[in-house]
Amino acid sequence: MTEHNQPCQLYLISPPDVGGDFPQRLERALSAGPVAAFQFRVKGIDQHAAAELAAPLQAICAAHDVAFIVNDDVALAKRLNADGVHLGQSDGSPKEAREILGREAQIGVTCHASRHLAMEAGENGADYVAFGAFYPSSTKETEHRAEPELLEFWHELFEIPSVAIGGITPGNCQPIIEAGADFIAVSGAVWMGDEAEMVRAFTAVLAKY
Repeated sequence: MTEHNQPCQLYLISPPDVGGDFPQRLERALSAGPVAAFQFRVKGIDQHAAAELAAPLQAICAAHDVAFIVNDDVALAKRLNADGVHLGQSDGSPKEAREILGREAQIGVTCHASRHLAMEAGENGADYVAFGAFYPSSTKETEHRAEPELLEFWHELFEIPSVAIGGITPGNCQPIIEAGADFIAVSGAVWMGDEAEMVRAFTAVLAKY
């Protein structure tokens, strides 16, 4: 993933169902424009089943030089030798994840709308912090609402990259990019429509900055 102060990039998050034709859809999405990272986010299945679903997706990401990040599950990230893990506030500390996954792993932490949580994550060795939701999300219940000012604050004071998440579309992402987000994380906006078309639409907006 990128260093702070590089142009904002696209970070794709999987839909809940990654079976069936999803590998083909991921291939189409990643072929349509530059994507920095893909987060594998599945719930309610055991590790063996998750690993089977992840394998073809991980291979597609590797072929496109896209970081493959596992959501919430350090043990699964280790099993897959994934590029990193994304931790929620109840998923353990970045320090513990680093000990398990090694120095090269990309470790991200959900920080909602909290400066304090983000600073804490940075002190504990996170490689990026995720803020949101910035808009109502169609894919996830959102308790916390973040404002672009939070991204401005973070961008001005800290070197650790920020990820903006929550209801982001090609039509509403401009204030978030202008506020200094290093990545925009999107799921529903891409997977609920034509994924290639939507990646191209995001790419066109990001190219202006």
